[in-house]
Amino acid sequence: MSLSWSAQLSEFLRFLQDAGITHLPVTEKDPVEGLFQEVQACRACRLHKTVTNKVFGQGPVPCPVMLVGEGPGADEDRTGIPFVGRSGQLLDKILAAVNLSRKDVYIGNVIKCRPPNNRTPLPDEVDRCMPFLWQQIDMVNPVFVIAMGAVAARALLGMEGALGRMRGRFYRVKGRYYMVTYHPAALLRYERYKRAAWQDWKQFRAAFTAYKEKGELPEAFDTNVLR
Repeated sequence: MSLSWSAQLSEFLRFLQDAGITHLPVTEKDPVEGLFQEVQACRACRLHKTVTNKVFGQGPVPCPVMLVGEGPGADEDRTGIPFVGRSGQLLDKILAAVNLSRKDVYIGNVIKCRPPNNRTPLPDEVDRCMPFLWQQIDMVNPVFVIAMGAVAARALLGMEGALGRMRGRFYRVKGRYYMVTYHPAALLRYERYKRAAWQDWKQFRAAFTAYKEKGELPEAFDTNVLR
């Protein structure tokens, strides 16, 4: 006759006690993996119905530099990896130009699911996904957060208006430095944005270098303190 589950458990515990084992090692749950699983299980908005792969983010944790885009495109939806299409190829070139690579930064998005036909995320979709991004930022603990595109800039800084008016300075929020620039996809569509974007990235490179030397941004850098 087979033992019940409770009887089997009692027998196993007696075995451990007889063997002198009084404590079993407990593996702590990886908070990043835990958040990843929460994102995979999320059904908070309509986007989960049409997604192939949710795109969580990629990069070392912790990391001093975090890049935040709008959301996954077709290539990202197919692979589950952020910025792997043409925009990603351009981003790789931009990072190389400021002496960085993907292994030096954490890359995420405001939303984790691709909107149908790559449309702009709706406000309620952004609202439902932002708690995940805020948790990612806390886990990654970056010094610099680069908001790429208007959706990311507005979601992270709570500001309205044209992206062109938000760029050109740093915003200090809870001890982190936020910078706004154009999304790589916009640079592929509009050649006229490339000069301004390059100015943004050069400004970031100078600021990052100064921060590594001094532990803060010198007054020479235009910085607005938000919340």
